[in-house]
Amino acid sequence: MDESVNGEPRVVATDSAIALIEEIRRDYPNILFHQSGGCCDGSSPMCYPADEFLVGDQDVRLGEIAGVPVYISASQFEAWKHTQLIIDVVPGRGGMFSLDNGREKRFLTRSRLFGGGEACLVPSSAPV
Repeated sequence: MDESVNGEPRVVATDSAIALIEEIRRDYPNILFHQSGGCCDGSSPMCYPADEFLVGDQDVRLGEIAGVPVYISASQFEAWKHTQLIIDVVPGRGGMFSLDNGREKRFLTRSRLFGGGEACLVPSSAPV
């Protein structure tokens, strides 16, 4: 699977997301993201210690942000394959098992359609 569409990365991060990633990596140097498909934590990007999360055969690697791999389930990818994911940060509590929990800020996925169609307001983001 190509980690870009027409030269645009499938996943990018805002500066505030990169800052939170760096904060988390001081405590957990080796992490990964998995885009949640719902249930208890909605559709949040979940951040886990890489050695405590088993990436499944059906998971799709979208790319990396700040040197951290980002995965999504194959079924979620099928629904979002025409969409660039933008990992951002907002005030609040992170997902129950996500490493952003308890930091009073949490990761949030925003998106835009490839080809220029905006699915929602895109904050300043930098591909990493």
